[in-house]
Amino acid sequence: MANLLKIDQAIDNLFRYREIGVDPAFSRFIPMVYDPIHYAWRENFEPAFNQLFNGLMIKGDEEVGRVFLAVFPTDDVLTRFISEGKSGDLLFMHHPLVMECGDPKGEWGRGFVPISEHFIKQMKEKKLSVFTLHVPLDYSRTISTSDAVAEAIGAKVISEFFIEEKGACGVLCEISPISTEALIEKSKEIFSIPYADVEGPRHSDITKIAIAAGCGDKVYAMKEAEELGAQAYLTGEVHCHIDNDYGRKKYNEMKAYTKQTSMSLIGVSHAASEYLVHATQLKKWFTEQFEIPVTLIPQEKWWV
Repeated sequence: MANLLKIDQAIDNLFRYREIGVDPAFSRFIPMVYDPIHYAWRENFEPAFNQLFNGLMIKGDEEVGRVFLAVFPTDDVLTRFISEGKSGDLLFMHHPLVMECGDPKGEWGRGFVPISEHFIKQMKEKKLSVFTLHVPLDYSRTISTSDAVAEAIGAKVISEFFIEEKGACGVLCEISPISTEALIEKSKEIFSIPYADVEGPRHSDITKIAIAAGCGDKVYAMKEAEELGAQAYLTGEVHCHIDNDYGRKKYNEMKAYTKQTSMSLIGVSHAASEYLVHATQLKKWFTEQFEIPVTLIPQEKWWV
């Protein structure tokens, strides 16, 4: 068993989430999805979480017997956690909301989606805990979403890009020569996806690659990576497939950029690109730090 507050402190010591402060994304998106449906999220989530939008979101028993690792709170993930978890067990995720970015070969997504009230009620009744860590897990260079991708493909991080106020979301890497096609196939294997979202020219000899896990579909970030000499750009999303005006605008902007870029652009799905750090670096860290069982909960479908 491990003490919940000690786990929280260890996470903060590594990722400095309290020092980083308010999450710039979910401080907007949580009210955006819960307020219109009149859900009392401020009463149901922990007070400190309601200030930072990172950290302990739902607090169960103080003794943790098992840590579950997932990326988004999809219905299948929460169903399994509630079914298998025992009082005090902890679900650690990157997102406190599902993000439906859409399927490049299927349906477009709804964007951010709230956790259903009945799941929150069940977790509370069973005294389970939920902890989420968003931008601090992107910014860290010890354990991070993008660094885990670099590690998996055998690339060496040489610098950062896609820099925000409190940290960088992307890493520029050197890699042994590889073709675009080989990088696509390698990515499909690493991320367990049936296909990648690919744009831009193909190259036979890529030696410098930019990596931005998650929502890397930012034209300004791609242009920065290109200026830094990247020949390929590996990310969660190349195209935004969110079915609203924002998503269609982003899609059109990216379509225009793909006609002029010199980089191979490879998207592996937002969820899969950010799950990798859970399956590799975080699983190892939780196991070594707390000597309790760690269970991975991959999503049933990555392109959502």
